Amino acid sequence: MTAPLVTILDDEPAIREMLTEALQEAGFRTLSFGRAREFEAALQNTAPDVCLVDLSLPDKDGLTLVHRLALEQGATVIIISGRAQVQDRVTGLELGADDYIIKPFEPAEVVARVRARLRKSSPTAQAGETARFNGWTAHFDRYMLVDENNEETAFSHAEGEVLRLFLERPKRLISRASMQESLGGAAGESFDRAMDVRISRLRTKLREDPKNPRLIKTIYGAGYIFLGDVAWG
Repeated sequence: MTAPLVTILDDEPAIREMLTEALQEAGFRTLSFGRAREFEAALQNTAPDVCLVDLSLPDKDGLTLVHRLALEQGATVIIISGRAQVQDRVTGLELGADDYIIKPFEPAEVVARVRARLRKSSPTAQAGETARFNGWTAHFDRYMLVDENNEETAFSHAEGEVLRLFLERPKRLISRASMQESLGGAAGESFDRAMDVRISRLRTKLREDPKNPRLIKTIYGAGYIFLGDVAWG
């Protein structure tokens, strides 16, 4: 079996070398880039399993790149950045990133986060790639929601993980702790905020009333429940 491919986009050579060494020692294949232009050119012929992306790039805004990777390609994206403000993390997650790591970091932490993302994404193909619910069809193979009029709305890999979790457990309470166990990542404020962002974006894409959503209900102090009827296949 071919080892997963991790791409590294960072303009600091020392960071690229450190991550390359740690990831290769952990059994991953790697490709590293110092410029967004080189990285985007390589994507024409390469499909990485995980993309590590720095936000402070010399030739392109990192957030714009993250948004395109997540929504257009459905790529698994982990931001690595020196921007430690909460708003920066929220913005990155809103634009479709799966995780956010703040510099300085330990290489072992990055390896662990990469492994966690791969563990959570790899089993999904076994559970079916299409689900129908309340007039919607979710195509997980191409990250697309389709309504009754065949109007398409793209969703990110990160949003897809949350949506699949709901669709696999309809009409059952899903606690925050259960979400953290199923989706991976460290429990705490950052995970909770990431879930809030992804669920808010899913509600918007499903055209939910923000004051009274029909499908994804918040049970305050307990978690969430998905109220739709789901058919897979």
